[in-house]
Amino acid sequence: MTPVISFGEALVDLLSSRLGDTPGVAADAPETFTPYAGGAPANVAVACARLGVPSRFLGMLGEDHFGDFLAAELAAHGVDTSGVVRTREARTALAFVSRDATGERTFDFYRPPAADLLYRLEHLPAGVFADPAIVHFCSNSLTEPEIADTTLAMAEMARRAGCLVSVDANLRHNLWEGGTADISLVTRLLDAADLLKLSTEELDDLRADHPREGWLAERFAAGVKVAVITDGPGEVMLKGVGLDERITPPRVEAVDTTAGGDAFIGGLLAELAEYTADKGIDSDWHHDTAFLHRTVDIACRCGAYAVTRPGAYAALPDRDDLARLRG
Repeated sequence: MTPVISFGEALVDLLSSRLGDTPGVAADAPETFTPYAGGAPANVAVACARLGVPSRFLGMLGEDHFGDFLAAELAAHGVDTSGVVRTREARTALAFVSRDATGERTFDFYRPPAADLLYRLEHLPAGVFADPAIVHFCSNSLTEPEIADTTLAMAEMARRAGCLVSVDANLRHNLWEGGTADISLVTRLLDAADLLKLSTEELDDLRADHPREGWLAERFAAGVKVAVITDGPGEVMLKGVGLDERITPPRVEAVDTTAGGDAFIGGLLAELAEYTADKGIDSDWHHDTAFLHRTVDIACRCGAYAVTRPGAYAALPDRDDLARLRG
């Protein structure tokens, strides 16, 4: 099976005990926070590993208690952590996560400074892109100049080496200086992708006053082969040159949406890893409509499963979980 390599941040999600205005809980009850292993690219690495795909995570953790916790959790879920670097120059990032009554969350990030922002090209394992692989990125690794340069260079290296590049927009404006993402910089990373995943909200942020279809056409002209656009519990749009499909996710009652999008992209990449292992990394997967439709359906079930459970790694499904959800 084609391996998946995820690059970026691993952090600790500190999940609030409060869920909106929880019935029976006094407004002045003490609020507590439970640590869960998280970070979007790390979540995707775990999602792929739990679905049986050889999965590797590249990134940097602090030499601290939370870094130890994350390294152990990644390894426990079957992720190859030989590309994880540890540092004393900064601490592992934290995110305090609050949820409303529907499970939708807001984040308060303790980043920067953070260890993951200190990863550089010299930290890459030798020959990391020598064999065919799917390499996954997101925009959280663009928030400071040095890590942005590293991320864009890695995406270009992966493409030149013949890897398939996946990018999840995953916009978190509050991670950026001034509270607004650099749209031009994010778009540069999106245009390095073969497979692009974004939400309707992110699409509207990124396109500004450009028409949706025109903005997407620019991405396809830049080299993106397929764009998958989610809308929470709503229909998923599957877009490409000559491709325009709609897939309806299963209906579930959300408890915590933290890992929903990462479970979704993990499902996509797991199916793509199996397809390309059989047909080759340079196959015409993006023209196989039946495969893409089936893949997005599986990804939807992955996301639906994850939002019914709290946390990130702990909420991600394996194949047996998906079979039970289908039943």
